Amino acid sequence: MVVNIPPDATELALGAGNPKAPKLPPRALQTRTDYGVPGYGGPCPPPGDHPHRYLFTVFAVGVDSLQATADTSAAVIGFQLHFNTLAKAAIMGLYKR
Repeated sequence: MVVNIPPDATELALGAGNPKAPKLPPRALQTRTDYGVPGYGGPCPPPGDHPHRYLFTVFAVGVDSLQATADTSAAVIGFQLHFNTLAKAAIMGLYKR
């Protein structure tokens, strides 16, 4: 999860989800995942299983930034988004191995 992307950002660089490569816009922060560390793990459904859905959502918020650190959980970010979202857009991808 990436929070506090500046409102003037129009795209993210290829590999922006790699915590070892500083490709996020200034002041943007990647928080920890359910794996316990920051970073995008990518899709990984079991081999031979049906296509799995992956949902990517962008939120416009009514505050300058969310109160978060690299260790903030997705649940806490979701709570903050609940009270500060002005608009959102989502795209769903399907993937199977």
